[in-house]
Amino acid sequence: MDDDEWTAGAWPTWGIGPREGVRRGVWWPSRRDDNGQDGPTRSAAQSSRWRRAGHNLWVPTSIDHTEPEQRIVEAAAQLPGRGGVTGWAGLRWQGGSWFDGVDRHGALMPVPLAVGSGHRRRAHPSLAVSQEVLGPEMVARHDGVRVTVPLWSVAYEMRKAQSDEAAVVAFEMAAYDDLVSIDELATFVDSSLWLRWGVERVRRVLPLLEENSWSPMEPVMRLTWLEAGFPRPLANRPVFDLGGRFVGTPDLVDPVAGVYAMYDGGLHLPGHVRLADVAKEAAYRRLGLEGATMMAGDLADRDPFVLRLRDAYARADHQRPEDRRWLLEPPTWWVSTATVAQRRALTAYERSRYLTYRHAA
Repeated sequence: MDDDEWTAGAWPTWGIGPREGVRRGVWWPSRRDDNGQDGPTRSAAQSSRWRRAGHNLWVPTSIDHTEPEQRIVEAAAQLPGRGGVTGWAGLRWQGGSWFDGVDRHGALMPVPLAVGSGHRRRAHPSLAVSQEVLGPEMVARHDGVRVTVPLWSVAYEMRKAQSDEAAVVAFEMAAYDDLVSIDELATFVDSSLWLRWGVERVRRVLPLLEENSWSPMEPVMRLTWLEAGFPRPLANRPVFDLGGRFVGTPDLVDPVAGVYAMYDGGLHLPGHVRLADVAKEAAYRRLGLEGATMMAGDLADRDPFVLRLRDAYARADHQRPEDRRWLLEPPTWWVSTATVAQRRALTAYERSRYLTYRHAA
């Protein structure tokens, strides 16, 4: 194919998945091909229509290099004969919907590659390279890409996290999509990670982990709650009235004091969402629950949220026993989805019925 034929909408099909089973919607990097059959010719590769994606690896410039899936396949194409994509990228490729490869400042995070020992793959601004000993049982092919299994990927993300809080968030967002459970991680730490760098952090945060967080800010709010000295709250526990009717699911709730908390981020700003939030707060108040809200602006300074939480506990202390009109014990017809094991046991139909609500949280 001549260079003049490389026009938008006329790209050849050899770069587009599936390539060796790779899912559609991404462009697997191509090597130069003087015939222009399996990749761009030398002159085409030097044109503005192509960008370099690694040593002798090329991708059309029309392909968005900021999309997480595209970044993952471009990194995977640079793997040596062993190893796999790991960390946030490995979790994303295996279904971790909360892992987008963007840090809290909005910058793209490097794609982590676990290449094992004996390889001299250099790190790059777009790549983070781990040369830890990696057993073959820790690598699997998923949708055509070699990745480390979810336990290795989440443990890597936790060990490399900037803080214990970030490590907790990483695990709980992997548990959101049922990629890992607390019991599995605890066993994995003692059997496969016991000598790895950073394993002390994983062990340290194990008692803090939950399997039922619905967004990254919920574990942040829960850890702030605990650091303020209050009893550990339940995560996303449904609330019912005395007649057994479902009222709502606060992000956090203290089952003894009757105090709950909700995180109010950018997704709650649209009018219809805020209107629903206000109605829910009123419903909780009628049941005798006292609440506090954590705002996005509280992330830099947690003191305002802690003060609101203290006020909620003070109000709850003045509640009379007869004013408690709420229950946390679900009725017999309720299907619990609070644990990874419970969610994994659901059928595809049950998942679509019982878990859809989490995406609107």
